[in-house]
Amino acid sequence: MNSVEASFPTRNILVTGGAGFLGSHLVRRLLSESVFGNARIVVLDDLSGGFRDNLPEHERLEFIEGSIGDTKLIDELFEAREFEVVYHLAAYAAEGLSHFIRRFNYSNNVLGSMNLINAAIRCHCKCFVFTSSIAVYGHQRPPMRETDTPIPADPYGIAKYAVELDLRAAHEMFGLPYVIFRPHNVYGEFQNTGDPYRNVVGIFIRASLEGRPMPVFGDGSQTRSFTYAGDISRAICLAPFIRAAQCKTFNIGNDEVTSVIDLAATVAQAFKAPTLVEHLPERKEVYSAFADHAFSHQVFGDLIDNTLLVDGLDKMVAWVRRKGVRSSTIYKDIEILDQLPPSWRKLL
Repeated sequence: MNSVEASFPTRNILVTGGAGFLGSHLVRRLLSESVFGNARIVVLDDLSGGFRDNLPEHERLEFIEGSIGDTKLIDELFEAREFEVVYHLAAYAAEGLSHFIRRFNYSNNVLGSMNLINAAIRCHCKCFVFTSSIAVYGHQRPPMRETDTPIPADPYGIAKYAVELDLRAAHEMFGLPYVIFRPHNVYGEFQNTGDPYRNVVGIFIRASLEGRPMPVFGDGSQTRSFTYAGDISRAICLAPFIRAAQCKTFNIGNDEVTSVIDLAATVAQAFKAPTLVEHLPERKEVYSAFADHAFSHQVFGDLIDNTLLVDGLDKMVAWVRRKGVRSSTIYKDIEILDQLPPSWRKLL
C-alpha cells in the first residue's frame, strides 16, 4: 500500500449525502483519522434518504439540510468555507427505478454534481472524491475491471458515468484533482430500511422483521457482491492523501459473490427464522454484477476489509433490532408508468 501523505493542510471538508448510511460511516472515519487534524466537517444532506440522527454530535461537525441541486446554496457554502476536500456521496441510488424517473435522475445525480464540480474548480479544491457505481459497466461479463469500457444499462449508471467523465474533463481543463470509487451493493448500519425501491439488504431485513416474505424479482439467481460499509469507508476517507490514488478510478467492495436467493436465506439465518420469499415477475436488470478489486487492493492495501456477508448481516440486523425500521418517504413522482413492476405500482 502506498503511504498516507498529508501533502496539504485541510481546514474545511464537505461531505454530501453525509447523513446517509455510507456517508455516516465516512463521517465517523473523518472524525477519527489524525491526518485531518482539527479540520471542520460540513455535512450537506436533503434527508431524502438519510437521517439526521445517523450523525454523531461533535464540535468539528456541522450539519446543513439542503440539496446539491440548490446552486445558490452550493456557491455560498464554497465561497464561505473554501473546502479543500469534497466527498460527493449524495445521489438517489435507485438503479432499477431510474428507468421510470429519468428527469429526476439526471437533474439530481448529474446537474447537482455539476454544481459541486463548478464550485470546487472555482475554490481550487485540493481533491474531489466521488462515489460512482459499478452500474457504469452494464451487462458486461463479470468480474468488471477498471480497464473495461463502461456501457451503462440504465439511467442511474449513465448519470454516474457522466459525472466520471466530467471530473476527468475538469481535471484536464482546470487541474481539479479527483478520486473515483465504484462501490457496489453496500449495506450496513445507518441504512435506510424504509425505502422500497433500493438497498435489497434493507428491504429483506425489513420484511423479515415484520414477518413478511422477502420480495425477489424472478427466481433470485441474479448474483451480486454485497459490501459492508465499514470495509470501504477508510479507503474512501484517506484517498486524498494517497498519491497513487490521484486521478484514478477504483472498483471497491467485497469479493464474495452471492445470489439474491442466497442473500434471502442468509438474512433469514441472521433472524434465526425460516426463509420466506415471494417471487415477483422478473424485471429488466443486469443479471450478474460483481467486480475485480485487484487495483484497489494494490493501492489501498489494508485500508480495505472483506467482511463475510453472514458477519456483516449480523451487525446490521443487531443495529436494526436496536433502532427499529426507519420511516421513509416513499418516492411517488413516477414519470413513466409503462412496464413499472406491479409491486412498485401498488405504492403509488
